[in-house]
Amino acid sequence: MKNIFITGIGTDVGKTIVSAVITEALHADYWKPVQAGFADGTDSELVKSLVSNKKSVIHPEAYKLEMPASPHAAAAAEGITIHIKDIKLPITTDTLVIEGAGGLMVPLNEKELVIDLIEHLQASAIVVIRHYLGSINHSLLTLQVLKQRNIPILGLVISGSPNEQSEKAILSFSNYKIISRIGEEKEFTPELIARYAEKFKASLLQSGLATNK
Repeated sequence: MKNIFITGIGTDVGKTIVSAVITEALHADYWKPVQAGFADGTDSELVKSLVSNKKSVIHPEAYKLEMPASPHAAAAAEGITIHIKDIKLPITTDTLVIEGAGGLMVPLNEKELVIDLIEHLQASAIVVIRHYLGSINHSLLTLQVLKQRNIPILGLVISGSPNEQSEKAILSFSNYKIISRIGEEKEFTPELIARYAEKFKASLLQSGLATNK
């Protein structure tokens, strides 16, 4: 079993869609340990609605917080303290796709960050990048912090419109590869997720995360 942690260079960069695609591509299980904000539905519910294979299991959140805010603030509003030591991996024999909350340096409590959760879960990371002014800096900082903490980086996923110059800089300075891309889409449907999953499989095969079965 492999634990794949989907992180991003910031909030709203496309982590949930990437998680759905990789879950579908690998027929993996999916888990969002910490959900902050669910007025419009949870990320787990969205992934469940987009994944069409019959094998994937969507595991319940360890913490499900109502306020759409940083997890430490959302937890405090409900009189809760998030404890990483209490977050246990779901029981599964399949690959587990784990979606983070925001970026690496998002606080979970007064002393622990999302990156500490990745270490605790002994997961490897896939970094989702979306291009905007400042995204080169955010991408390189994210990759550098992961490297400093000795967290394996499986590769990068580009979400949204391409930017050749930005991508060239990120790849040149980081030395990591792009697994695949997800373009700008008006709506994501199970059929579209399945098509993206097929595109992802070749790169996932090369990285050892998928098989020909």
